[in-house]
Amino acid sequence: MSAAAGPLVGLKVIEFAGIGPGPHVAMLLADLGAEVVKIERPGAPITNPVVERARHRAAVDLKTEEGKAFCLDAAKKADVLIEGFRPGVMERLGLGPDVLLELNERLVFARMTGWGQDGPLAQAAGHDINYIAVTGALSAVGRAGETAVPPQNLVGDFGGGSMYCAFGILAALFERERSGKGQVIDAAIVDGTTSLMSFFFGVRDRPYLTTERGKGMLGGAAHFYRCFECVDGKEVSVGAIEPQFYAELLAKSGAPAQLAEGQMNPANWDEYADTLAAMFKTKTQAEWTELLEGTDACFAPVLEVEEAREHPHMKARGAFVEHDGMWHTAPAPRFSRTPGAVRSSMENGADVVANWKEG
Repeated sequence: MSAAAGPLVGLKVIEFAGIGPGPHVAMLLADLGAEVVKIERPGAPITNPVVERARHRAAVDLKTEEGKAFCLDAAKKADVLIEGFRPGVMERLGLGPDVLLELNERLVFARMTGWGQDGPLAQAAGHDINYIAVTGALSAVGRAGETAVPPQNLVGDFGGGSMYCAFGILAALFERERSGKGQVIDAAIVDGTTSLMSFFFGVRDRPYLTTERGKGMLGGAAHFYRCFECVDGKEVSVGAIEPQFYAELLAKSGAPAQLAEGQMNPANWDEYADTLAAMFKTKTQAEWTELLEGTDACFAPVLEVEEAREHPHMKARGAFVEHDGMWHTAPAPRFSRTPGAVRSSMENGADVVANWKEG
């Protein structure tokens, strides 16, 4: 593993292997320099080499006394612990927060789940689609008259899950500087996703920002905030909300003059969208990109994942990094003095914990 770099160098993290947002939390911390020991079942394979990068892997049987002792030793010196089991599992293993915080009062114990540590559904199985369903987020995504469309697992697992868990960890570490004590973080996807919906709770008096499926301006109903198909079957996106940007879009694209009036009147949106759809079908995605990208028309081509890596802006930003013969997403956010780095994983977790014990 290459040398750690970033603002979190020196942070000691225990990650109990899991799926979904938990590994992403550990990746975020590791990318910024944290030393992450991943505790996993003996023989467990790496299932996602991008998300599971920069780990010190340790094969541990949690059901044995030896495995439990290893975890207790690690917890005595760790700053952060991340686990994503159902509520009560860590307690049954003898590794619950009451036990570990007694051993190490400075430990930040992060519990990453879908439903949270309590409530009627806390013990129920679920996935991203279920968690965002009960928050109102899923209902808002899709076309009017059709069933809701899951936005991959970006909104729940990662938006409302791992990002809020990482935020909570860093907040707890900041507070620890004053109190000298760690604490337990109940990071639930339902809570984080509800927080993501705050904007829409604050604009419920504005009909054009409704979350009714296929009706709101930001949900794809407006002709100036949606995607259009080009003559080559590829797509482009426009988001010209402000009047000056809308005017730029119409002027640069050569749109019909009738579209200059009544931009914000929802009664016009369907008709105007049909007009723009016909217009965008007259050129290829590349032609529209050459004409509109980089202007104030609020335009971008809709790219597939592999295409995104080759986009000039993404390349200039170094948004993707080649490492160990494959492409990775670059660490984010960026720091002026202590930038993070993509690192490889190693099967030396036991050695790292031994070093922690030796101080």
